[in-house]
Amino acid sequence: MSTQTANVTAHESMFEAVLARLDVAAKLMNMSDDVATILRSPIKQVKVSLPVMMDNGKIQVFEGYRVVHSTVLGPSKGGIRYAMDVNQDEVMALAAWMSFKCAVANLPYGGAKGGIKCDPRAMSVGELERLSRAYAMSMKDVFGVNKDIPAPDMGTSGREMAWILDEFNKVTGEDSPGVITGKPIVIGGSLGRDAATGRGVMVNTLAALKKMGLNPKEVTAAVQGFGNVGSHAARLLSEQGIKIVAIGDHTATFYNEKGIDVAAALDYAAKNGRVLKGFTGGTVIGSNDILTCKCDVLVPAALQNVISEEIAHNIQAKLIVEGANGPTMPEADAVLNDKKIIVVPDILANSGGVTVSYFEWVQNKAGYYWSENEVNTKHDEKMEIAFSSVWDNASNFKTSMRIAAYITALQKIEQGVQLKGNY
Repeated sequence: MSTQTANVTAHESMFEAVLARLDVAAKLMNMSDDVATILRSPIKQVKVSLPVMMDNGKIQVFEGYRVVHSTVLGPSKGGIRYAMDVNQDEVMALAAWMSFKCAVANLPYGGAKGGIKCDPRAMSVGELERLSRAYAMSMKDVFGVNKDIPAPDMGTSGREMAWILDEFNKVTGEDSPGVITGKPIVIGGSLGRDAATGRGVMVNTLAALKKMGLNPKEVTAAVQGFGNVGSHAARLLSEQGIKIVAIGDHTATFYNEKGIDVAAALDYAAKNGRVLKGFTGGTVIGSNDILTCKCDVLVPAALQNVISEEIAHNIQAKLIVEGANGPTMPEADAVLNDKKIIVVPDILANSGGVTVSYFEWVQNKAGYYWSENEVNTKHDEKMEIAFSSVWDNASNFKTSMRIAAYITALQKIEQGVQLKGNY
């Protein structure tokens, strides 16, 4: 077991958990204390109150957030999530992760994150549009095509991005499609964006299996989460010959040792309100059982903090590829390391989404758009380069892939800080 990983202990705060891993990586690579100090504090934190007229005629006030963690390597980049558990600490953690994710993926971006505390499933389309436009108005001085570029996240999609883009352009008097990514294709979105995060999971899985000497056609996988990331990851892994033995979402979880027909599951969900409940292609199991079921590859692509220390002891997979942000609790890292389970961490594994968001931004700025094949080819090349960099650092520093990913990111950010200088 790596002593560096073992020193990361439990933290109630998500941001503290990020800082704990940062501290381990910084010590291991002998990073400047001054740079570490800079990265421990986001450069901008914005909290707003958003009064919105609801369909019943009453005003409801929502909490909105935007945190910019770093702009050392370029304008900040990061999604906007709509969820009831959105809070300042979570947004700070996700913003820091975005700084590291962009650096690992070799993108000219810093990191940011935004969110609104709300339950989008309980709101009408009209209420969501008014809320999104209120948020865009409140962030008119934060967002900018060369300042801070948001994108979809949990609870949001191209629909919300279109509303936010339209409101921002109205307020500023500009026509800047590149100020938002993850847009619908017709208003400047990129082909390949919807599947990009899941595609990144697939590319990283294949790269890890190759290093482990395993043939994808002889490998089984379990995918927790069947939203945008999990569904595309399951489909793409299946297309590579990997047998998907378990899938699940917030409504139901299924296991089938003979393999689940992913195409049938996708078709079922599309006709069933985008949920898996009632699917008949496998045996129903507990929602947490998917994490400890018999499989070679585990893809947690749902929520954060699902792999606890207790669950880590019972995981049977040889490889974990993190499709979600922060699915593994810090105290579980040491257990997984002890068990010699390779973990491709979130800041590497799910960076496909921000990579294609970067391609969308580039296309918007150029006014010229690529084919889906061009996007996928460029995406896969970037993912493979990023994986190799992290794998090499894990070997060179004799540490886990997670800490190696932080080291890979911090090496670039440290150079940026030193080259730009301080005042």
